[in-house]
Amino acid sequence: MAVKSGFLHNVLLVVAPWLYAGLSRLLFATCRVRVHGGENLAQCEAQAKPFVGVFWHYSVFTAVELIRGRGRGWGAMVSASEDGEFVARILARQGVVAVRGSRNRGGLSALKGLIALLRQGYNAAIVGDGSQGPARVMQAGAILLAGKSGAPVLPMAVAADRYWAFRSWDRTLLPKPFARLDFWYGEPLMVPEKSGAEEIELGRLEMEQRLNVLYAQAWGKFGKNSHAG
Repeated sequence: MAVKSGFLHNVLLVVAPWLYAGLSRLLFATCRVRVHGGENLAQCEAQAKPFVGVFWHYSVFTAVELIRGRGRGWGAMVSASEDGEFVARILARQGVVAVRGSRNRGGLSALKGLIALLRQGYNAAIVGDGSQGPARVMQAGAILLAGKSGAPVLPMAVAADRYWAFRSWDRTLLPKPFARLDFWYGEPLMVPEKSGAEEIELGRLEMEQRLNVLYAQAWGKFGKNSHAG
């Protein structure tokens, strides 16, 4: 049984990324996308250095699909868990470079990997509330990365008029075919280089507030307080 399970797992590692990439492109091709706060994105893209894009975990499928292939290219932090290998391979099929690590496992190594990608000219994508939450509570990773690299942090939020919400800790969202998607960019945050613990914490709290304000604006346009309700 263990041999069969291992074989099936290996087959899925090969097949799932191709299958997801194809189905995802078909799905999102039917959606109508409207961008808000494009001037904030333009501000980041106009500068010589890359930036760090941050969003809540519930929007990970949609956010990655909407940013992939844009601008300089992207690197992303992916959980070091076994399940994270599927995510890493899916991202690779979408042209996103995955760096493995999380808050509890390999986080420092992943941070160094993302810094190296930023120095090569890639933008970095980070899930603000991590791979395990709590939902919509900012972790320090993106702020630490910005402080080490000098890159601005650009908050992002996604809302949709028609979608599925999975029964996960964050109610991960997947838009339904022909959904209207609103993609929001907030005001970028600059984190002083060589920031100490107090400055990192202030930056974390500020970005948490900006992301949640952006989240409320995004879903308010559809008459909702949240995507889970």
